[in-house]
Amino acid sequence: MKETYITIKLKLDSNNIPEEIYWSAPDGGMKDVESKAILLSFWDSKKKETLKMDLWTKEMPIDDMKSFMLETFLSMKNSISKAIGDKNLVNLVDDFCIEFEKRISEKN
Repeated sequence: MKETYITIKLKLDSNNIPEEIYWSAPDGGMKDVESKAILLSFWDSKKKETLKMDLWTKEMPIDDMKSFMLETFLSMKNSISKAIGDKNLVNLVDDFCIEFEKRISEKN
């Protein structure tokens, strides 16, 4: 059995708000890669609930956050397709992504 690790390093301001986020995954060749936001979820199978950590830097632009969310939803659609294979659920998330993209593209 092999063990590996992924690390997340945060630089916080005096109010504990992230100013910088870096992550590393040595087995994947990634070291101290800068990021402006992360969404991390873990499944607790005993409690049947998701444990989440959502962080973004205070310098994350709103338009980038909207795009990040859209990309996350699209990634979830792909995960549903691969892990569950339920085309009805995939189509439901796809429809949502189409509508989400329309709304974030609208000018206020």
